Amino acid sequence: MSLNLQSVQGTMLIPLWGRATASEKNPEILNDKEAIEIIKGFDFDFTEIAKTFGEYGGISYIVRARKIDDTIRAFIEKHPRATIVNIGAGLDTSFSRVDNGTLNWYNLDLPDAIAFRQSLIPDSPRNISIAKSFFDVSWFDDVIFNEGDGILFISAGVFYYFQENQLREMFQEMALRFPGGELFFDAESKLMLKTSNRTVEKTGNKGAKMYFYVNNPKVLECWSTRIKVLSSEPYFKGMPTNKLWESGTQLMMKVVDLFKLMKFVHLRFEKIC
Repeated sequence: MSLNLQSVQGTMLIPLWGRATASEKNPEILNDKEAIEIIKGFDFDFTEIAKTFGEYGGISYIVRARKIDDTIRAFIEKHPRATIVNIGAGLDTSFSRVDNGTLNWYNLDLPDAIAFRQSLIPDSPRNISIAKSFFDVSWFDDVIFNEGDGILFISAGVFYYFQENQLREMFQEMALRFPGGELFFDAESKLMLKTSNRTVEKTGNKGAKMYFYVNNPKVLECWSTRIKVLSSEPYFKGMPTNKLWESGTQLMMKVVDLFKLMKFVHLRFEKIC
């Protein structure tokens, strides 16, 4: 199965590389055994990606995965039979790390991305793929869940690629369809988004421009009375650090958090009586 590397879908190889290489060196942050195994058997030259993203890039990917894992674990501790929907799943391997034996998981992505994913990560009875666009609301019907068991939507490095008006409309639709559900995702500031676009272009991918940014998460509450911001946390906050990391990596992490260049946003779709 081939993948168009000049596309948004093509970017799924970057976090896979990041999680595999950085988790081998930093298992105290993330131990992504599945990503490591996939990379070992994957016939692709990651030299350009490694050169472009470097140590800091790899660490940013394992931190993102760790923050999402922690959020899922906290959610399923309260809702052991919860439904998790991974928006823009790509080659994400979170299920293998957080599965409690009772949760139900859906991987949502475009048809070619899902076909590529399934060639490397097969579906299982509680880990099912949905080959549709995020904006095709028919996927709502593909998600079988019990409202009382809870539903959590996660999205890693995906919303950047969409226009704000597109996301506003989808968040409104989700709030109506999944009252009580929660959404956890990462976002960048407007300034950081410009830097990220230049970085991705350096890998040779000219077809994955990013548009969406979040400077003040509270603005999202203006999108709908049903949207409540539960938290917004600096990207690297609370993560262990290593004195052996390059000085540039440590400095960048401090700058990112100090100026709120990257963050995690946690929303809830409120029930309206």
